[in-house]
Amino acid sequence: MEEISKNLYNKLKLACESVKADTISLSGGLDSTILTYFLKEKKPKAISIIAKDFPSEDLTYCQLVSQKFDVPLAIINVETSEILESIKGTISILKNFNDIEIRNNIVMYIAIKSVKESGSGGIVTGDGADELFAGYNFLKKKSEEELEKEIQRICSIMHFPTQKIGDSFGVCVESPYLDKEVVELAKKIPASLKMRSKNGQKFGKWILRKTFENKIPFQIAWREKSAMQDGAGTSGLTNLFETIISNELFKKRKEKIQDEYGITLRSKESMHYFEIYKKLFGIPKKNSDGEVSCPFCHYKTENSRFCRMCGAFPI
Repeated sequence: MEEISKNLYNKLKLACESVKADTISLSGGLDSTILTYFLKEKKPKAISIIAKDFPSEDLTYCQLVSQKFDVPLAIINVETSEILESIKGTISILKNFNDIEIRNNIVMYIAIKSVKESGSGGIVTGDGADELFAGYNFLKKKSEEELEKEIQRICSIMHFPTQKIGDSFGVCVESPYLDKEVVELAKKIPASLKMRSKNGQKFGKWILRKTFENKIPFQIAWREKSAMQDGAGTSGLTNLFETIISNELFKKRKEKIQDEYGITLRSKESMHYFEIYKKLFGIPKKNSDGEVSCPFCHYKTENSRFCRMCGAFPI
């Protein structure tokens, strides 16, 4: 394990040394904190997006990282009105009405837009760490054999909307975890070193945590995984739409959309995103007969258990 840990440290260090962007997207989570540790000598700016009107988990942690590594931090407190406006922009780029993907990537949409407006030279993200090192909470229930296969499957289909958002704004997005040599090494690390228990609790990205637990704040090294939407507070959108869309309206629109298009919407939030998507792109094209498709929206799913079009999981 010590040899693997040493190699992982060195590969990530080299990947970060080649970074040219001068801004890092900082959540105060494990992935972005490790990158900040390596980039601190370059004196990057850090940016954190926090939803002003919803509870956020990231604020304290990103301030801790900023102080620890002496990295200037810009905290952007975003009004609900700006979040709602950014939804349309995010959907126009991602071309789906996937509630999970949209909630997560509104954060990056606002961050990258801010980087563009400030004239900064690109942004660094932690994309890839969850996929390569078993960071997702649903993996905790897998046996070691199942976990190995699931990591391979996830890595074979992983994609990162952040790149699309960056391209749309003309902003370079750099992701050191996706460096070729880091990816090759990660794929060779056994699942038993990616998911392991500590004090009776299972942790994904275990090898990353052990490698950096003495180099970054300990409470961040062993911070539980939380989705970007939870950290930034955009998960509050779900409750917002539950409040502003009546049950009667949702039932009526859901039935109409099912009858007209054969699409089953799972929530009021999904309905809001679908209406925006439909105005921008029309109705998603159904899969051809015989092709694997989502039972909710009939979009192609390839080897995925997660529908990229509507966000259904598991399928």
